[in-house]
Amino acid sequence: MSELLARAIAAHGGMGRWNELTSVSARVLGGGALWGLKGQEGVLNDVVTSAELHRQSSSTAPFGAPELRSTFTPDRVAIESETGDVVEERSHPRDAFGGHEIGTPWDRLHLAYFNGYAMSNYLTEPFLLAGPGFQLEELAPHHEDGEVWRPLRVVFPDNVATHSREQTYYVDDEGHIRRHDYVPEVFGPGAPVAANYSFDPQRVDGILVPTRRLVYLTDEQRNPVKDTVIVSIELRDITFA
Repeated sequence: MSELLARAIAAHGGMGRWNELTSVSARVLGGGALWGLKGQEGVLNDVVTSAELHRQSSSTAPFGAPELRSTFTPDRVAIESETGDVVEERSHPRDAFGGHEIGTPWDRLHLAYFNGYAMSNYLTEPFLLAGPGFQLEELAPHHEDGEVWRPLRVVFPDNVATHSREQTYYVDDEGHIRRHDYVPEVFGPGAPVAANYSFDPQRVDGILVPTRRLVYLTDEQRNPVKDTVIVSIELRDITFA
């Protein structure tokens, strides 16, 4: 494990405490321009998302209707009833984004996959990055808003569903992840780099969790274009088990 990742993990509660826990759940208030662009406006406005901590699996409810929920693993997504009856499902869900462009509308299973892996990743960072197969490299210091952050370049293993294989996390002096850059590859070829900013961290059951995120697209110099929030996420009622 790199020294920078070890610092971030310690600041977020430590691997010892993390390994004592198995799952996390939170009320999620979602917003941003992406959902209307994809024809899915309102679906994620006020939901509850649960994720396993040591296996990539998550669920969100309600999902498009009061009695429905989505379930996600890297190899399968589904929309189910409250009793577990499958309404729709899709195996190998990443393949369903083939031929997409940034303006291509999504169906509910596209949304279930994107939301499923994204929230699974966000709710398990930075601990996720200590798993097998991750490649880590610290880059030159990054200056932003009068602060200096330490960037950590991460190459994800193929078995983890995520935005893109290569991503960059920016860690401040306290070990907090302040910014996270990636290419949302499911948008299609030529998708721009997204900058995901974290705010308002709260400690819950010993784990530090950022409770607000704002995601922007970036220009060619990787400066965030802040006139449009692509995705916003607010977490409430966070619980670990």
